[in-house]
Amino acid sequence: MPGGHRLLAVLGAVALLAGCATTPKINWAARVGHYTFDQAVTELGPPEKQARLDDGTIVADWLTSRGYRTAYVSPGYYGWRRRYGYYGPYWGSYYETYSPDYFLRLTFGPDGLLQSWKKFAR
Repeated sequence: MPGGHRLLAVLGAVALLAGCATTPKINWAARVGHYTFDQAVTELGPPEKQARLDDGTIVADWLTSRGYRTAYVSPGYYGWRRRYGYYGPYWGSYYETYSPDYFLRLTFGPDGLLQSWKKFAR
Protein backbone atom coordinates (compact mmCIF):
# COMPACT_ATOMS: atom_id res chain seq x y z
CA MET A 1 0.00 0.00 0.00
CA PRO A 2 1.54 3.39 -0.94
CA GLY A 3 2.40 5.76 1.94
CA GLY A 4 -0.45 8.17 1.27
CA HIS A 5 -3.07 5.44 1.28
CA ARG A 6 -1.65 3.90 4.47
CA LEU A 7 -1.81 7.29 6.23
CA LEU A 8 -5.36 7.79 5.02
CA ALA A 9 -6.37 4.34 6.33
CA VAL A 10 -4.79 5.03 9.73
CA LEU A 11 -6.49 8.43 10.01
CA GLY A 12 -9.83 6.87 9.05
CA ALA A 13 -9.45 4.19 11.72
CA VAL A 14 -8.56 6.80 14.35
CA ALA A 15 -11.59 8.92 13.40
CA LEU A 16 -13.85 5.87 13.57
CA LEU A 17 -12.59 4.90 17.02
CA ALA A 18 -12.83 8.47 18.30
CA GLY A 19 -16.42 8.68 17.06
CA CYS A 20 -17.34 5.55 19.01
CA ALA A 21 -16.17 6.97 22.34
CA THR A 22 -19.07 7.59 24.72
CA THR A 23 -19.32 9.06 28.15
CA PRO A 24 -19.57 6.48 30.91
CA LYS A 25 -22.99 5.90 32.46
CA ILE A 26 -23.46 7.29 35.95
CA ASN A 27 -24.32 4.82 38.70
CA TRP A 28 -26.86 6.91 40.62
CA ALA A 29 -27.55 4.16 43.15
CA ALA A 30 -23.92 4.31 44.27
CA ARG A 31 -24.21 8.08 44.83
CA VAL A 32 -27.22 7.88 47.18
CA GLY A 33 -26.27 9.14 50.65
CA HIS A 34 -23.17 11.15 49.76
CA TYR A 35 -23.88 13.18 46.59
CA THR A 36 -24.97 16.79 47.14
CA PHE A 37 -27.20 19.17 45.21
CA ASP A 38 -24.22 21.49 44.62
CA GLN A 39 -22.28 18.59 43.07
CA ALA A 40 -25.25 17.83 40.82
CA VAL A 41 -25.45 21.46 39.62
CA THR A 42 -21.69 21.49 39.02
CA GLU A 43 -21.82 18.24 37.02
CA LEU A 44 -25.19 18.55 35.22
CA GLY A 45 -25.76 22.31 35.14
CA PRO A 46 -28.82 24.05 36.56
CA PRO A 47 -31.95 21.87 36.72
CA GLU A 48 -34.87 22.35 34.35
CA LYS A 49 -37.25 22.50 37.34
CA GLN A 50 -36.77 22.34 41.07
CA ALA A 51 -38.88 22.63 44.20
CA ARG A 52 -38.01 22.97 47.88
CA LEU A 53 -40.47 21.23 50.18
CA ASP A 54 -41.44 22.43 53.68
CA ASP A 55 -39.09 19.95 55.35
CA GLY A 56 -36.09 21.22 53.31
CA THR A 57 -36.13 18.42 50.73
CA ILE A 58 -35.15 19.51 47.21
CA VAL A 59 -36.69 17.77 44.19
CA ALA A 60 -34.97 18.70 40.91
CA ASP A 61 -35.47 17.57 37.30
CA TRP A 62 -32.74 17.65 34.65
CA LEU A 63 -33.51 17.25 30.94
CA THR A 64 -31.30 14.39 29.68
CA SER A 65 -32.64 13.99 26.14
CA ARG A 66 -34.88 16.26 24.07
CA GLY A 67 -37.74 14.57 22.25
CA TYR A 68 -38.32 14.97 18.55
CA ARG A 69 -41.04 14.92 15.95
CA THR A 70 -40.69 13.23 12.59
CA ALA A 71 -43.06 13.94 9.73
CA TYR A 72 -43.38 12.07 6.45
CA VAL A 73 -45.58 12.77 3.46
CA SER A 74 -46.10 9.88 1.07
CA PRO A 75 -46.15 11.06 -2.52
CA GLY A 76 -49.30 11.05 -4.58
CA TYR A 77 -49.49 10.07 -8.24
CA TYR A 78 -51.76 10.11 -11.22
CA GLY A 79 -52.92 6.78 -12.51
CA TRP A 80 -55.33 3.90 -12.17
CA ARG A 81 -56.47 3.36 -8.60
CA ARG A 82 -57.70 -0.20 -8.71
CA ARG A 83 -58.81 -0.13 -5.09
CA TYR A 84 -61.16 2.78 -5.75
CA GLY A 85 -62.05 1.85 -9.34
CA TYR A 86 -61.18 5.08 -11.13
CA TYR A 87 -58.41 6.75 -13.09
CA GLY A 88 -57.23 10.03 -11.63
CA PRO A 89 -55.07 11.70 -9.04
CA TYR A 90 -54.31 10.03 -5.75
CA TRP A 91 -53.20 12.32 -2.94
CA GLY A 92 -50.50 11.18 -0.55
CA SER A 93 -50.80 10.70 3.19
CA TYR A 94 -49.21 12.57 6.08
CA TYR A 95 -47.64 10.68 9.01
CA GLU A 96 -46.16 12.02 12.25
CA THR A 97 -44.31 10.26 15.05
CA TYR A 98 -43.24 11.72 18.36
CA SER A 99 -40.57 10.93 20.92
CA PRO A 100 -40.92 12.23 24.50
CA ASP A 101 -38.43 14.31 26.47
CA TYR A 102 -36.41 12.27 28.98
CA PHE A 103 -35.63 13.58 32.46
CA LEU A 104 -33.60 12.66 35.52
CA ARG A 105 -35.24 13.45 38.88
CA LEU A 106 -32.94 13.72 41.89
CA THR A 107 -34.33 14.11 45.40
CA PHE A 108 -32.05 15.61 48.06
CA GLY A 109 -32.94 15.35 51.75
CA PRO A 110 -32.89 18.20 54.29
CA ASP A 111 -29.25 17.30 54.99
CA GLY A 112 -28.44 18.13 51.33
CA LEU A 113 -27.56 14.54 50.37
CA LEU A 114 -29.10 12.50 47.55
CA GLN A 115 -32.01 10.39 48.81
CA SER A 116 -33.39 8.94 45.58
CA TRP A 117 -33.31 9.20 41.82
CA LYS A 118 -35.40 8.13 38.85
CA LYS A 119 -35.50 8.53 35.10
CA PHE A 120 -38.80 9.28 33.37
CA ALA A 121 -40.28 10.49 30.11
CA ARG A 122 -42.72 13.31 29.65
